[in-house]
Amino acid sequence: MLLLQRLFGKKEADPRDALRPLYAQIIATARQPHWFVEGKVADTIEGRFEMVATILSLVLLQLEKDVEQAGATALLTELFVEDMDPQLREVGIGDMIVGKHIGRLVSALGGRLGAYRDALDAPDRAAAFEAALVRNLYAGVGPGAAALAHVRDTALAFADRLASTEADAILAGGIDG
Repeated sequence: MLLLQRLFGKKEADPRDALRPLYAQIIATARQPHWFVEGKVADTIEGRFEMVATILSLVLLQLEKDVEQAGATALLTELFVEDMDPQLREVGIGDMIVGKHIGRLVSALGGRLGAYRDALDAPDRAAAFEAALVRNLYAGVGPGAAALAHVRDTALAFADRLASTEADAILAGGIDG
């Protein structure tokens, strides 16, 4: 009976659909040219991934402060995975190992979450966040003082705007990147 219901019954709405505007805004924010021009983030597949992971991490970190949003953070992470799967296939990763690569990307996102969480909670937030950016966003090689300051200050200002925004507004895509 369940098979027949799935085939012919009403299709239930995907709970991730409500978060698609937010995810689209995260991607739009991460793709803004200033990150790559003034901030000197590498305009490569890896650099673009790191920028998405940085912005997504800041949003997830804000949402995790509200325990009622645990389900939303999980769904937002699922949207990230859903987005990365075809991206990997587009660059030639085959079906047999795409899952392994997705696992690595999710693990990398988890690492960024930990690094940025620790930095945002540090006594000298700006210095700690800058160090986390160099390790993660810039793969250990600083881009120069002006570029690093641009990304640090812009990302921290974004995190501060998120902190002053209600969770429901964030979930509705109300982030101003």
